[in-house]
Amino acid sequence: MVLFCGGLGLRMREYSDRVPKPMVPIGYRPILWHLMRYYAHYGHTDFILCLGHQGDVIKQYFLDYSETISNDFVLNGANKEVRLLNTDIENWTMTFVDTGLQANIGERLMAVRDYVAGEECFLANYADGLSDVPLDEVVDLHRSEGAVATFVSVVPHTSFHLVEVGADNHVTSVRDAAQAGVRINGGFFVLDQAIFDHMEPGDELVLEPFERLIKESRLLAFRHDGFWAGMDTFKDRQTLEDLYQSGEAPWQVWDGTG
Repeated sequence: MVLFCGGLGLRMREYSDRVPKPMVPIGYRPILWHLMRYYAHYGHTDFILCLGHQGDVIKQYFLDYSETISNDFVLNGANKEVRLLNTDIENWTMTFVDTGLQANIGERLMAVRDYVAGEECFLANYADGLSDVPLDEVVDLHRSEGAVATFVSVVPHTSFHLVEVGADNHVTSVRDAAQAGVRINGGFFVLDQAIFDHMEPGDELVLEPFERLIKESRLLAFRHDGFWAGMDTFKDRQTLEDLYQSGEAPWQVWDGTG
């Protein structure tokens, strides 16, 4: 499970001057934790974190992570012994890899190639979006169709408008993107080892390699019409925070609140 955690997060300056975007909190835990907890729910607990901008903050967070902060426990007052009643990350394995400050997603993936060498296929994600997509179904589609790469295709959750302009600069059409049926790449990738055969130095993952796969008909999109939200701006973060505080966070498939 590869997580791309090295971006600058320039549109999240309210936070990114202090912490990298994957560490921006939803509730009292970072969005990165929420995403990892989602994958752990489906049995994927071996994480490779591709670090870059402020990677030390991510490292320190997990080095200092206390299960007692987010879980119920019993404290023996005599000897201060703690007995956890449940855990979050006890069975997680995390590999922290510095993949460069300015690297793109393709370059970060290439930097951790050796860490996924034993996997026939593996998962990957941008680390700044949440969803209730049924992950097992995404993996099943990928395997059944013999794809090299599969990603989750979603309808953008923020409203924007498609504008068509004629040669004379007059607008001929303005349509809401969702109403127009526009779908975008929501991340949540399933990748085969063969993805590396379709990559060249400097390639951005979803550009040149995916164009090559399209020509071979080996790129799939899993259509998901349920919940999906990326966190690119402070407004996006507030939307996720409001859902979390309401107790109806759709991405929390692990505890049934979604």
